[in-house]
Amino acid sequence: MSTLDSVDRVELCDSLLTWIQTFGLEAPCKTVEDLTSGVVMAQALQKIDIVYFTDNWISRIKPEVGDNWRLKISNLKKVLKGILDYNQEVLQQQINDFTLPDINLIGEHADAAELGRMLQLILGCAVNCEQKQEYIQTIMMLEESVQHVVMTAIQELMSKECPVMGGSDSYADMDRQLKRTVEDLNEALATKEEIAQRCHELDMQVAALQEERGSLLAENQILMERLNQSDSIEDLNSPVGRRHLQLQTQLEHVQEETFRLEVAKDDYRIRCEELGKELTELRGQNEELTSLADEAQSLKDEMDVLRHSSDKVSKLEVMVESYKKKLEDLGDLRRQVKLLEEKNTLYMQNTVSLEEEVRKANTTRGQLESYKRQVVELQNKLSEESKKTDKMEFEYKRLKEKVDSLQKEKDRMRSERDSLKETIEELRCVKAQKEQLSTGMVPLGNNEGSDSLAEEIITPEIRYD
Repeated sequence: MSTLDSVDRVELCDSLLTWIQTFGLEAPCKTVEDLTSGVVMAQALQKIDIVYFTDNWISRIKPEVGDNWRLKISNLKKVLKGILDYNQEVLQQQINDFTLPDINLIGEHADAAELGRMLQLILGCAVNCEQKQEYIQTIMMLEESVQHVVMTAIQELMSKECPVMGGSDSYADMDRQLKRTVEDLNEALATKEEIAQRCHELDMQVAALQEERGSLLAENQILMERLNQSDSIEDLNSPVGRRHLQLQTQLEHVQEETFRLEVAKDDYRIRCEELGKELTELRGQNEELTSLADEAQSLKDEMDVLRHSSDKVSKLEVMVESYKKKLEDLGDLRRQVKLLEEKNTLYMQNTVSLEEEVRKANTTRGQLESYKRQVVELQNKLSEESKKTDKMEFEYKRLKEKVDSLQKEKDRMRSERDSLKETIEELRCVKAQKEQLSTGMVPLGNNEGSDSLAEEIITPEIRYD
């Protein structure tokens, strides 16, 4: 696992699980299932920065979730949001091109690969916080295999990080130098691991050669005993002599190979010691670069303050220049003030005369108001008289119409009376004729009866007329 692309996420999860156990947390953190609730990660974040991850924040993480995967996902969402906010607000950096962990897989299925991504983000917070040197030293105390995986994860995160706000060139150079130091440290660790593996292989080869040498010596001893019993080993033509010569040659080769391997082993040990010294020096340089980075950050802050002060000084200089110009224009302003005072005196005189006219106008206004009230009263009286006149005209018209109707009725009654009189006269004549025909002579007393009959026929209206 020498490159970032070859990171085994499951192995990363196991290594980071070993690293998270160094925090000494209250919640159990021995298995993957222990971390799926989010409580362990929240406590680790509070250990990293208790000022940002306060008790109020951690109280929102529900500790007792059991097997409820929905509560686990809710806790993991809060933890992931806290990590991203911490990177942006406190560390002033943003992680780009990094696949965020799928919290649904972590909470519901306890996915080790996604949990490894989550722990990798927490690792990034630890190695970038104020106590980062302490956490780096803790990482250096882990096993070499775990240490190598953790350093690879740190290198992957650093390649994805970018600052939120651009800093100065010196700060950027310091950051690049720090990244190069971490890369050199990773290479030194890899070289150390390879040398240790090579030393182990050489030790095994030396042990095998020593065993072979022992077996050859035993075989040589047996052959020597046989030689003493039979032929002489000095006779090279005999089988024993040839075998003895062959074994001597083979023994010399084995001794040369053993000597060469011993020399190579010593060289590798010396190289390993040198690499250990270089690793120590690189750690010291890393600490120095870390302190220099902190110092560069403080200098950058001071530079920002000084730049702000310089801007204020420039503004004040501009204001001073403007005030100088205003002082030069003060003479013109004084002349203008004199002219304005003269105009003000003239305006005051005009104001006094206008006030006199206003007082006169107020007196005239009072009289005008009294006249207006009188006019209103007269108009009211006129309207009342007009109403009375209209009412009397209406009564007059009504009475006139009544008189006209009565006059018409009177004329009608008169005409009716006249017609009745004529009828009565005719009746009298007819009656007189009948009586003359019947009796031949009408007595005078009968005329009175006919007159009474005529009076009865006349209506009361005609009688009173």
